Amino acid sequence: MAREGILKTDKDVEKFVEKQVAELKKKLAGKRVVCALSGGVDSAVAAALIHKAAPESLTCILVDHGLMRKNEVDKIMHVFKVERGLNIIKVDASKRFLNALRHVAEPERKRKIIGMEFIRVLEAEAKKLGKVEYLAQGTIYTDVIESGQGGNLVKSHHNVGGLPDIIDFQEILEPLRELYKDEVRRVGLALGLPHKSVYRQPFPGPGIGVRIIGEITEKKLEIVKDADYIFRKELDAVRDQLSPDLFQYFAVVTDSRSVGIKKGKRVYGYTVALRAIESRDALEAKWSYIPHELLAKVSDRICDEIESVTRVVYDITNKPPATIEWE
Repeated sequence: MAREGILKTDKDVEKFVEKQVAELKKKLAGKRVVCALSGGVDSAVAAALIHKAAPESLTCILVDHGLMRKNEVDKIMHVFKVERGLNIIKVDASKRFLNALRHVAEPERKRKIIGMEFIRVLEAEAKKLGKVEYLAQGTIYTDVIESGQGGNLVKSHHNVGGLPDIIDFQEILEPLRELYKDEVRRVGLALGLPHKSVYRQPFPGPGIGVRIIGEITEKKLEIVKDADYIFRKELDAVRDQLSPDLFQYFAVVTDSRSVGIKKGKRVYGYTVALRAIESRDALEAKWSYIPHELLAKVSDRICDEIESVTRVVYDITNKPPATIEWE
């Protein structure tokens, strides 16, 4: 169940980093570790922590499962390979994931398929490197809670639940497992990660697969990537005018279709939902007030620029009763 954070002061953060670095350095001596780097806050901080402890042991793997945001993969590779100098490999597995998810609509099944395929890709890439003892992940305490490790299952997280019996890794390293999101950010800053990386929006492990209701198709992927890009760009442009507690904002393509009129012709298109929430640790959240004029601009752009969208709605549900993501 929920509890208070464990890093209450800057000194706590400093001690946490020192302890983790010392333990990782000892554990990884003469060993190799691959880190599943998604570009999100959690995996970035986990990678930075391991890199500080044992840079010679670390290889980061970015799995492009086709479920990333628009232009996201190229940006991640530039930030971590070019700017930060991490040893990182990009794997294009998008066709593999989409084939595995074809005709699957049930949310938990989608999450489990994405999680298993993710592990399998990492395992295959690790084998190419030779003997690799450890797999590192950016699991945080919220993931553990929602996955039912301390109570009832809310939804599965691909990075929680231990190793499948037949996997080749000796152990999973989860140095952030006891931390909330705000604590992870403070650790990232203490490690010297840039503010833009540490305070970027959280991004779900299963990617935008949990922002597509029903079956994941190429058409829905295109819609949600373009709609999300428009929404984020418009909010980013006026970010200083919005709530300082704004935590996350994104688009969802629903499985609901409705009649619309475009260029004087009847169109039977998709409904896109927009969600913006305020939160500190992601365990609880409230919907964020976005000025109506801004929402109207975003809606007009989405409907004008994405041919197969005929309706845009705004989600005004808190967590609880809703979760942040729709699936």
